[in-house]
Order: sequence, then structure tokens, then C-alpha cells
Amino acid sequence: MRAAGAGHSFSDIACSDGLLLSLERLAGIVDIDRDSGLVRLQAGITIRELSRRLITHGLALENLGDIDVQTVAGAISTATHGTGARLRNISSQVQELKLVLADGSTLECSAQQDPEAFRAARVGLGACGVIAEVTLRCVPAFTLHGVDAPAPLQETLERFDQLALGNDHFEFFVFPHTDTALTRTNNRTEEPPRPRSRAAAYANDVLLTNHAFGLICRAGRRFPARIPQLNRLVTRLAGRSERVERSAAIFASPRLVRFTEMEYALPRERTVEAVRAVMELIGRRGFAVPFPIEVRTVASDDAFLSTAAGRDSGFVAVHMYRGMAFEPYFRAVEAVMDGLEGRPHWGKRHFQTAATLRPRYPEWPRFQAVRARLDPDGRFANAWTDRVLGPAHPAHAARVVADAPGTIGA
Repeated sequence: MRAAGAGHSFSDIACSDGLLLSLERLAGIVDIDRDSGLVRLQAGITIRELSRRLITHGLALENLGDIDVQTVAGAISTATHGTGARLRNISSQVQELKLVLADGSTLECSAQQDPEAFRAARVGLGACGVIAEVTLRCVPAFTLHGVDAPAPLQETLERFDQLALGNDHFEFFVFPHTDTALTRTNNRTEEPPRPRSRAAAYANDVLLTNHAFGLICRAGRRFPARIPQLNRLVTRLAGRSERVERSAAIFASPRLVRFTEMEYALPRERTVEAVRAVMELIGRRGFAVPFPIEVRTVASDDAFLSTAAGRDSGFVAVHMYRGMAFEPYFRAVEAVMDGLEGRPHWGKRHFQTAATLRPRYPEWPRFQAVRARLDPDGRFANAWTDRVLGPAHPAHAARVVADAPGTIGA
């Protein structure tokens, strides 16, 4: 049995040939404590709906990615993140979890109550139980001043640490075959929000960013040899823009152009090396890539299988437009990331296995011990978990528990 979120993942993490459970009706707010900022919610609520409800209470999530359609449970289970060198991923905002276990019982866990289960289930990949309720640490609602601006790629790479640490949120995109970075900086401001008109938002976010870009991608799919020219055209069309709006409105934007994606987390100090290697790889191998490379940063955390576990991280994402061959490109990029201590995003495409992943996570045995205790018969397993975590069955459970001294046994 697998629990499905909003279906946003590019991987087959939620697929099942058994029972597929949807929590879309389990989407309410249980309790809000405005003074402490603690919000208890049902796990099927989407980030968009949660943000909408939080603002009415003067609260917000401290950091988000640029997509808000995911369920909260799905986002934390896969270590979904935004960008901010001093900010951690969404799972790190969790204060308590309520799980439904394989035997039908419930387990509430936190840093104080069953901390091993808490550190496993915060990024549990659906393998520890079904998340029913989540208590999140929220912050007072805030406004962001956002600036999107092109900048020389070489200069951006040379100043990457300065830009990442000098802004609340910094990221950049770079199209293959160009030498311009499309930078995005978002910083907190005391200015009052100045929301765009509906017409302005539609013109920029839908007509330009999605429909016009989609047309260019379709042209690239039809005429792959023209992709370098098309990428340079898109980059030239990207001008400077500024916004002052509430955080959720700045963080998230519509994504109507369909694509598939792979993303890797690296030690932050290796991020620039990774970007240069991928850019060089595309040119050397002649890959036709009409989508940009995306670069973000996240602070370290302590969830056992978080992609940023134990290290400040940079994230490098690569994409391919729908209907175009992605596997040769993604496999070549993955080989680069393998040499840079890369960890794949759990909700996106990759070709790793339990054997290749285990050495990348120091707390791997402790996660497996919790998994064995909470789901000893592998009720929450599927083909994906068998590949990336290893098969779950009693003999396997006994072995991983024995390999993890100091953890609670099955």
C-alpha cells in the first residue's frame, strides 16, 4: 500500500500494484496557535491551500519552493525545498508527526517523543507509515522584495557564495549554449505589499513565462539543431523585474510547460564545479536541451534521509521538455554528480539503487532500523522502495536492525 500526494513527483515513488491511498479529503487545519506559530494540520492539505489559510492568521511558512501544488505530506516525505543558504527544507519545519502504521495503530513522534522515528519519518519516502497529521513551525507573515535580473554567468559563478549568503533567497537559471545567468533574489522587506494587477500577472506568468516559452520549446523539439539559437533568444528576452508581495505569492508561480526533471544535492562548495561540468558536458556530447539548469542552496538538517542531511547543500536541477529523449542526458549528468558526492532528489528522476545510495547517507542504518520496526512485513513497499532502499521483509529487517547499534529494535 502506498500513499499518494498530489502526483507532482517525477519518480514512481507513489506507484503501487496494490492499494493506492489518497488523502485529498484529509485536508483540514486541526489547530493554530498564533503566539507560538505551531500549526497542526491534516497531511493531505496542499501547500497552496495551507498558505492561503495561514495568511488569514498572520502566519506563513518560512521558505517554499516555486511549486505549491504538492500536499504537505508529499513535500516533507521527499525533502522538497526552496532556496536560502541559511534556511532548511520544508521537512525541517515539522515539529511533530502522527503516523498510521502497518498494523493500523498510530504513532505520534517528535524530537522528544520517539526521536528516532521522527528523524526517519520526516523524510520517510512513504516507507515508515502514512502521515495523517503534521505540526509545522510557522513564522509571522512577511513580505518579500523580489528582483529577477540577467547577469554574466562567469561573474555569477565566481560570486556564488557571496550571492547565496548575502540574500535571504538566491537562485539562478542558465540555458545551455548561453553565457548569461538569470538570477532571482528575494529578501524580506518592511515595505507594504504591492500586488500586481491580474492583467500584469497573467501577461508575465502565463503568456510570457509559459505560453511563449512553450512555443519555443516545441520549436526546439521539432528542430533540435536550432536549440542553441532559441536558448540565446529566450535569454535575451529576459529582462529585469521587481515585485513586492507576500511571501507565498513571490515563492510560487504557475508551471504550465510540461517537462521531466532530475535534481542533485551537493556539498555547497561543489555547486559551481557541478554547473560548469554540466554546461561543458552538454556542449561536448551535443545534447539538445531547451530547458535551463536551475541552481539553489539549502542549509543542512538532521533527517536521516534528507538530501541536505549533515551538510550545507547546493542543488543543481536539469530538465527536458516533454516528448524529447531525457535518459541519455540525465544519465550523463548523474555520472557527473556521482563524482561530486551527489544525492538525488527523492521526488525526481534518477537511476540510483540502495547499493549506490547507502554510502551517501551516514544515518542509513538508523533509517532502516526504524523502517524495520514500524513496517516489519513491508506493507508500505513498492518496486521503487525495493530499488532505492532495498527490499523490506523480516530477514532484511533483522539484518538492518543488527547493523544499527544504539537504535530501537524491531
